[in-house]
Amino acid sequence: MSVATGYAATRSRASLAPLTVERRAVGPRDVRIEVRYCGVCHSDVHQAHDDWANTVYPCMPGHEIVGQVVEVGADVTRLHAGQLVGVGCMVDSCRTCDSCGEGLEQYCTGPVSFTGTYNGPFTPDGTNTYGGYSDHLVVDEHFVLTIPEGLTPHEAAPILCAGVTTYSPLRHWKVGPGTVVGVAGIGGLGHMAVKIAKAMGARVVALTTSDDKTTDIRSLGADEVVLTTNKEAMTAYAESIDFLLDT
Repeated sequence: MSVATGYAATRSRASLAPLTVERRAVGPRDVRIEVRYCGVCHSDVHQAHDDWANTVYPCMPGHEIVGQVVEVGADVTRLHAGQLVGVGCMVDSCRTCDSCGEGLEQYCTGPVSFTGTYNGPFTPDGTNTYGGYSDHLVVDEHFVLTIPEGLTPHEAAPILCAGVTTYSPLRHWKVGPGTVVGVAGIGGLGHMAVKIAKAMGARVVALTTSDDKTTDIRSLGADEVVLTTNKEAMTAYAESIDFLLDT
């Protein structure tokens, strides 16, 4: 067991405040990660505020986590101390159901479904889980991702949620050269979608309500920027977009 220091909400609408929590001892398949960066996702805000009426307090958010491995269990084979790694929105699943067998742990149909990085429950005892707004965490190797060389920790962190959230549908629907992709809403998710779709070879049309974002949106790689409050501009793009990602 180790003691982690982090920031958590103790009740709905409360500000985050310092809190110490216990992390489990490093098991045979676990790694202990010293957190370097953790992105701020709006889901963290919703969860801390109990906007979904399911928050387990104290709530220590954070699921866009990048850190350094500082300890590994005896049976860990993929990771080693000193390695830069990431952790996303889940830290366990049953790993025996059909979904888990296909690498789709987010659709786990086991007894308690998947286990969130925070806001538990942690199987089998039902206690809460605590996220990346802390100095370290202990995670099963299966749910730890390696960070490629050349990608800085602070740039990598948002990819663990905003990045994968937008990459997944773009990849699923085989976006690529010859495809016109519309991205509606250029914020935390949308700016990732623009960059990823462009990297996949698509022509990217950004749809935004904010005229003052135009220069920044183009710097992300968007080929065209359309102000959605401009009826004529929107009409001109009718039936011209192959794939629309609404963020």
